[in-house]
Amino acid sequence: MSRKWIAGIMAGLLAMAVLAGCGKSATDQQGGQSQQQSQQGSAEGEKKPFKAAMATDVGGINDQSFNASAWRGLQKLKEEIGAEVNYVESKRQEDYETNLATLADQGYNIVWGVGFLMTNAIGAVADQYPDTYFGLIDGEVQGKPNVVSVLFNEQEGSFLMGVFAAKTTKTGKVGFVGGMELPVIERFEAGFKAGVKAVNPNVQVITVYTGEFNDPEKGKAAALNIYGQGADVIFHASGKTGEGVIQAAKEQNKFAIGVDSDQNHLAPEHVISSMMKRVDVAVLTISKQAAEGNFPGGQTVVLGLKDNGVGWSDTTLWDKMPPDTKEVATKWAEAIKAGKVTVPSTRKELETWQVPEI
Repeated sequence: MSRKWIAGIMAGLLAMAVLAGCGKSATDQQGGQSQQQSQQGSAEGEKKPFKAAMATDVGGINDQSFNASAWRGLQKLKEEIGAEVNYVESKRQEDYETNLATLADQGYNIVWGVGFLMTNAIGAVADQYPDTYFGLIDGEVQGKPNVVSVLFNEQEGSFLMGVFAAKTTKTGKVGFVGGMELPVIERFEAGFKAGVKAVNPNVQVITVYTGEFNDPEKGKAAALNIYGQGADVIFHASGKTGEGVIQAAKEQNKFAIGVDSDQNHLAPEHVISSMMKRVDVAVLTISKQAAEGNFPGGQTVVLGLKDNGVGWSDTTLWDKMPPDTKEVATKWAEAIKAGKVTVPSTRKELETWQVPEI
């Protein structure tokens, strides 16, 4: 997969503060939509506001993770430039193309598709609406001037979660719970296992894939299975399914590591950190560029540690980890940013990866 760096976007991401808070409640979201409808009735001749919308994946807007982060980005866009913002929730994969087309029909200037599984739908709808901008998170559509693709080096942030887990475990066993077996989730898995290996190659990583991004019960069952095998820390990359992982950590008095958004609020004493994936910042930055007439169409943006695209959450429970954990993690983070460490992004790369000297 070819990836092209865009210096202007990177600079904007580095300069922008990390957005705080989690996704809005259903009531708040509906209120936002009502306000958008009232804005559409503005006086004739008044300059029309920029309009931006998103179609969620099957996890929905309240997944406390991936979709919620994208929605925060649009809410911030509304706050900063007065944009009209909206979303539509996808209940199944077959909804993706219809939902994207519906938003384009409604006149949104930029429409975001959230998730790798929307790749084909974005490609198809972009051809039908050449005057609409489209943004794709976690997938790549090439050769279309009205589409920008945004990818993340999840393996880099996940490496640091592996450092946290290996430093924290007292049993010598940790876990990884994935959603569907997709390339993006494989990057989380490979990076996490590399981070564990970098700290202690003798720590065992127990891996379970649930096959779902929207099933907390399956997440809880997977976590209970892993905790039952002796693990005491689990990192999940499974969307809303991960809420079940965190619930299991709380019930078993073990630790979990969240993903995409800061998930500490779900179990404040048990979520020791979260691998932040700045979908919110990417959505905000690129949407603003589109509003300014600088949409990076046809390009692929890749965000990693050095771009503040991934990292650990502000709510990281350093007191639950050994005293030198932050120092060790920071040392690895700086080495990755400097290009001294290349984190494996696939299981195949992980097989031959050797822990470098830093």
